[in-house]
Amino acid sequence: MQLDVVTPRGLVLSDTAEEVYAPGYVGEFGVLPGHHPFLTAVKTGELRYKKGNDWKFLACAGGFIEVTGDKVLVLAYSCEPSEGIDVGRAQAALERAEAKLRDAMHTEDAVFKKYSAKVERATARIAVASKR
Repeated sequence: MQLDVVTPRGLVLSDTAEEVYAPGYVGEFGVLPGHHPFLTAVKTGELRYKKGNDWKFLACAGGFIEVTGDKVLVLAYSCEPSEGIDVGRAQAALERAEAKLRDAMHTEDAVFKKYSAKVERATARIAVASKR
């Protein structure tokens, strides 16, 4: 299958894959060649795919996936391969976001959601980076 990952900044990945797995809102889902076409939202987390005998990992911050024939298109708000993640920077971002989240516990819902999303993204980046 052809796998393309695009963010607002441009093409992140264009590769072939035998299997693709992504974090859906009702659980992780997988795509194999010949999968029935569909479009779905994905949440922040690990996107992984198999190429030959190797698994490749990316940290994606939400978006959409479209499957058509033997093509998987990921439209993500942000996405980075495990090799490109600076773990120290991700850990610092997680600590900042957790501190802001604690401060936002008694504020309006939008502020709490903003920092919850930052914690989720930093956590995903750290988890994906550990798999390289």
